Amino acid sequence: MADVAMGAGKENIENKNGAALFPRVLALAGGVGGARMAAGLQAVLPPGALTVLVNTGDDFEHWGLAVSPDLDTVLYNLADVHNPVMGWGRRDESFATIEALSALGGEDWFRIGDRDLALHLRRNEWLRQGHTLTEVTDRLRRSFGVAGPILPMADEPVRTLVHTDEGDLPFQHYFVRRRCEPVVFDITFVGAAEAHVTSAARHAIHAADLIVICPSNPYLSVDPILAIPHMRRHLLECKAPVVAVSPIVGGRALKGPAAKMMREMGQMPSPLTIIDYFADLLDGFVLDEEDAVLAEAAGLPLLVTNTIMATPAVRAALGQSVLDFGMALRAPLPLPAPAPTGK
Repeated sequence: MADVAMGAGKENIENKNGAALFPRVLALAGGVGGARMAAGLQAVLPPGALTVLVNTGDDFEHWGLAVSPDLDTVLYNLADVHNPVMGWGRRDESFATIEALSALGGEDWFRIGDRDLALHLRRNEWLRQGHTLTEVTDRLRRSFGVAGPILPMADEPVRTLVHTDEGDLPFQHYFVRRRCEPVVFDITFVGAAEAHVTSAARHAIHAADLIVICPSNPYLSVDPILAIPHMRRHLLECKAPVVAVSPIVGGRALKGPAAKMMREMGQMPSPLTIIDYFADLLDGFVLDEEDAVLAEAAGLPLLVTNTIMATPAVRAALGQSVLDFGMALRAPLPLPAPAPTGK
């Protein structure tokens, strides 16, 4: 099997002695918010300095194909081929295949575009040949010209199961088919206990100078990553500061059902709830200006800034602010030993 090139772009971020010239950033991401934050970080980092560890709990089988929506959303955003309105899918996409399938009575509730379908076909071809999801994802990001690694959270299948007032729903049936309408009681990550932290993910965590938890749904996008056995331990043991960007602004989620789910599960939709949820991992937190009044109650170092990533320029500005804030939290380097006095 092919080796995953964890050193992609390495010549740009290390000198000949292996010392880092630029910070190496690991982003934990899922969904559109995570993909946009990753794109903002990529915009201000040299090629190869960003690695994105992506949720695969929303992967599922559709039309006989293995579909990885979050991996693809991150890939398309970093390659700048995404639909800028939706945040997911391809720009200027066509839908001839799904329209023809619908006319034949096939399932059309999950809209896969024609060029998106080509990616799924290629992924499945490589998976059938015995390549891991990590290897396949690395091949795809190279094909799209993305410099830094994009890593699935695990190579084994993990499936998010949403427990609702309509029964247990596979994630995509809750999220897309039912448009997040059922009331959520709890969530299970089926297969997580049997999954493993990949060597590529482990290396990325311990090589990072900064780890950013993107503004992704904490329950549906970040929790599946943390559910992989030993993933949280590696994050706790790494030397890099961990910073989270709030997915909640003014009591609402800018994308997706996070605020709705928080209320349904008895939690206040507030950045303070997010801080408490990830408390053991965090060294700092990024709060939107709209929630600045909450700063005194946060209990850890804060960056208060505009987190609403409406344009590429704002995403890049947020990426730079998060990078500067996170790097300022790093422990200072030890002072050099004093020079001999000659006495």
